[in-house]
Amino acid sequence: MDRPVVSGVAHDLSGATFAVVGISGVPTDRAKVFRSLANTEPTLGPPPGAGPAAPALPPPPRTTTSPSVLELNAYLMYAVGRAARRRLAERLEARGLRLWHLTVMTLLADIGPQMKTVLATRLAMNASDLGKVVDDLARVGQVDCDRDPQDRRRVVVRLTPEGEASLRSLTADIASTDDEILAPLDTGEREQLAGLLRRVHAHLEPAPADPARARPGSAT
Repeated sequence: MDRPVVSGVAHDLSGATFAVVGISGVPTDRAKVFRSLANTEPTLGPPPGAGPAAPALPPPPRTTTSPSVLELNAYLMYAVGRAARRRLAERLEARGLRLWHLTVMTLLADIGPQMKTVLATRLAMNASDLGKVVDDLARVGQVDCDRDPQDRRRVVVRLTPEGEASLRSLTADIASTDDEILAPLDTGEREQLAGLLRRVHAHLEPAPADPARARPGSAT
């Protein structure tokens, strides 16, 4: 036996009218449903006798960042840097590398073969941590580690030809990451931004460590 169909009208917060139809979970006369819908005449605006319509809600903001915090340059550099680091890490991880691997490879490309102790000093890294990074690179053929012929206790690290080719490819890949991050800027704006960032970086960078002060007699 069919259950009755319950119908009526309701109003949302803006005052707009819409139909409400309740149907039981058992077989129901569909004609009753259609009649209920047909007899409902939704209108735009508040129902008769209602007060003024509530003001329209503003559209949701396009960003969740507080406008006030965007006035802080330190925050902007942090937020942009975090996004850039995430994209850079993704490119490196796709090659089985991390940021420290790139840093060591780039330094070797810039200054040539170096002892492990010198690399650790220049990068302000713990010698043990530096050793792990070098071992990772040596394992995949990006660097060679040889004993210093002048002092067999010391290990000299140099980029292999494979490492040089890998670094060139990686550098090109990172350049495409720059394009993604700086997409809103034209060429002139990018050059200006790069110059400003280099000035700030030079201001904040600590004085370079003296490699000659690396512990003498170290075996690495």
